[in-house]
Amino acid sequence: MMEAGVHFGHEPRKWNPRMAPFISGKRKVDSVTRAAIRARCHYVNKKWLRGMLTNWYTTKTRFREFRDLRTEQKTGKLNSLPKRDATMLKRQLSHLERYLGGIKYMTRLPDIVIILDQQEEYTTLQECITLGIPTISLIDTNSDPDLADISIPANDDAIASIRLILNKLVFAICEARSSYIQKN
Repeated sequence: MMEAGVHFGHEPRKWNPRMAPFISGKRKVDSVTRAAIRARCHYVNKKWLRGMLTNWYTTKTRFREFRDLRTEQKTGKLNSLPKRDATMLKRQLSHLERYLGGIKYMTRLPDIVIILDQQEEYTTLQECITLGIPTISLIDTNSDPDLADISIPANDDAIASIRLILNKLVFAICEARSSYIQKN
């Protein structure tokens, strides 16, 4: 059954909640999170919000808003608000966590961006090109290899392929970081 691909399904946003007991895992998202945490890097594992880098001032404002809401939640301030207001703020906090959770501590634009699916994350690639941020991109047969600074031809749909490449990139990042620390 595994060889036939029976276990593949739809993307998580299209999942029916009643199918939860039968779902063994998500593709890409968890791998990206684990790899980024191991490499101590920032990450976006949900939809790229348009203007996240090109409109950096607004993104930083959203970070402040996010931190303030988290503080209010931890101190219990949200519970003292009327139920309707607290629910709206909790929903907003959940939304911010989903889209900005992996970059909430980012203080400046990144030095390099790794894109796992160039075709799907074309907006990210455009923003990086506009800002002159170098990109490393996994490119499948449906992608243009000339758009990214470093193109890695690979199957961007297979979890094994993604994990292999992420592990190699994490290893390279950790090696570079340790040699940089040793020099200084």
